[in-house]
Amino acid sequence: MHHAPPSDHSHLLGSLSRYRRQWPAEAEVVDLFEALLDDPEAPFERARLAGHFTASSWLVDRSGTRTLLTHHRKLGRWLQLGGHADGDMDLARVALREATEESGLEGLVGEAKIFDLDRHWIPERGAVPGHWHYDVRYVVRAEAGEEFVVSEESLDLAWREVAQVLEDPEADPSLRRMAEKWVARSARQ
Repeated sequence: MHHAPPSDHSHLLGSLSRYRRQWPAEAEVVDLFEALLDDPEAPFERARLAGHFTASSWLVDRSGTRTLLTHHRKLGRWLQLGGHADGDMDLARVALREATEESGLEGLVGEAKIFDLDRHWIPERGAVPGHWHYDVRYVVRAEAGEEFVVSEESLDLAWREVAQVLEDPEADPSLRRMAEKWVARSARQ
């Protein structure tokens, strides 16, 4: 697999800059992501234990009213699908690849624009110490069908009404934030 040279972060930097303009209240979060991007020590590799980039998808059905969530095997919570960049600097591609691998859905279509950013702590697990995930989220649409296949990374998968996620006090706060952004965006269209 071909990867861009380590110095070429201009695409992601531009995307972060556009995100900052769209969501000025999240400027401090964007600063953290830009600082990681500036780090010469392989921010796209999971071996960078201080923290590294991950990518995930806000995976919606064709109608845009439901989102596909995974009951995450390692974290034991309902979350969006995603995973490690593992050296790939095209995080939109990573999000699409992870969504495809974890859902078994064919014909997924990903957007290039950053939908959400979330830096979250991953607790120590086995030999891997606790570390930060700098998760860049993208909208991915299920255009060709909704019959998913549960992979070994998930305990289960489920389509949930976006409105339900938004109202669920037990839902992950970043999931609720994405649901809020999605509802606002859908209302504008």
